Amino acid sequence: MQPTSPVSEPQTLSYDVTEQIGHLLRKAGQRHTAIFQHYVGDNQLTAIQFVTLCALRDHGPSSQTELVEATAVDQATIRGIIQRLKSRDLIELAPDKDDRRKVIVELTQEGLDLLDRVIPRAHTISELTMGNLNPAERVAIVYLLRKMIDSTLEMSDKE
Repeated sequence: MQPTSPVSEPQTLSYDVTEQIGHLLRKAGQRHTAIFQHYVGDNQLTAIQFVTLCALRDHGPSSQTELVEATAVDQATIRGIIQRLKSRDLIELAPDKDDRRKVIVELTQEGLDLLDRVIPRAHTISELTMGNLNPAERVAIVYLLRKMIDSTLEMSDKE
């Protein structure tokens, strides 16, 4: 089923892809990823692996399904992330006490130590990602991005 557009369609001739929200979000995401990789201080750690470690720190031992929800990463991708983090001894896996088929992921001391080293850098990375935005613009962009995400979730709930 094709979603209906809440706005009128602009003319094709006046369409400049470089001014479209998707293109701009992708470029901003690429910029953030480059800043993250340059300043994180661990050339094996990706931004989404960092998010996964933070989710485990914040939520405690979690199933893969819970990590999918906490990180907004799909099931197949989270499996690969877990595998790579486990190979670095940053997490450990154990069967759930109540359901032996379910695997629980937990931070190791090495994972906690890595977070202790990286989180101060993450603050710097966020600052650099925001670039020359003034304090009001910083609040506004975070607010607007959350609003966009929330409206996307509302749309998927209606389907």
